Amino acid sequence: MDYSVIVPILNERENIRELHRQILETMRGLEKPFEILFVDDGSTDGSFDVMQELAPLTIIRMRKSFGQTAAFDAGIRNAHGEVLITLDGDLQNPPSEIPKLLHELEKGFDAVCGWRKNRQDPPVKKFISEGAKFLRKFLVSDGVHDAGCSLRVYRRECFHNMQLLGEMHRFIPAILRWNGFRITEISVEHHPRLHGTSKYNYKRIPKGFLDMITVWFWRKYATRPLHLFGGLGLLLLGSGFLLGIALGILRAYERISLGQSNLPLFTALLILVGTQFLITGILSDILIRMYYKSDRSDYSIQSIHTRE
Repeated sequence: MDYSVIVPILNERENIRELHRQILETMRGLEKPFEILFVDDGSTDGSFDVMQELAPLTIIRMRKSFGQTAAFDAGIRNAHGEVLITLDGDLQNPPSEIPKLLHELEKGFDAVCGWRKNRQDPPVKKFISEGAKFLRKFLVSDGVHDAGCSLRVYRRECFHNMQLLGEMHRFIPAILRWNGFRITEISVEHHPRLHGTSKYNYKRIPKGFLDMITVWFWRKYATRPLHLFGGLGLLLLGSGFLLGIALGILRAYERISLGQSNLPLFTALLILVGTQFLITGILSDILIRMYYKSDRSDYSIQSIHTRE
């Protein structure tokens, strides 16, 4: 299998037929073996019923909505192609742009990301994306203009030993870049949504920010969390002990009175918090080692249907 097209679907009943038709037309034009995978992320509008009428198609049905990242991960894990192609199910990213990304991939890159240069979204959504772009520049440095565009192509080896959690599909380019893969980005068309409703809402803003912090931490301290928490712990412990010694000396020479002072409490607080940071670092180190020995996912697949 040369290509796998992976599309997460959540309540896109009115878009599914046309989306499948466009993908099929584009992929047949490449004249190479391909498969199409629709991941039904707990749709409640009858999207699954529409999918069952289409062929060729592999339908991965989640037990409930686990989120777009989980849907992508399920699709990637069950795909057979040497090149993985991802896009949204809202028809805003036209499948006709896929050959352009594949052509760029053949230049020696490991992944090619779409860039919605002329984005057809409401002003508020674009404003929030610009803010997220500013934060990404300092926290994750992914080197792409548009982390929210799902139209991308990857070589299969990009996802060896990669587990997607939370909203981390947005940060795949950053993770790949840190791991030494060659990433590039090209502009793609972006159309206004004609049917259905956007799944983007205010709840995703704090989630996205927290995931960004997670990715930053993972980049810096994924294999050595003790260096971060233990370092802070030792700094606070050292400060507490030094302050305690200084107070003891000053008190011995009757330079200060500690009866009405808060400094002893502050010293104890530094030592206590420093100890907690140190213990957190040790426990985090143990958990990291356990993580690298596990192969678990945070979602559940109900069934997989293949229609030829």
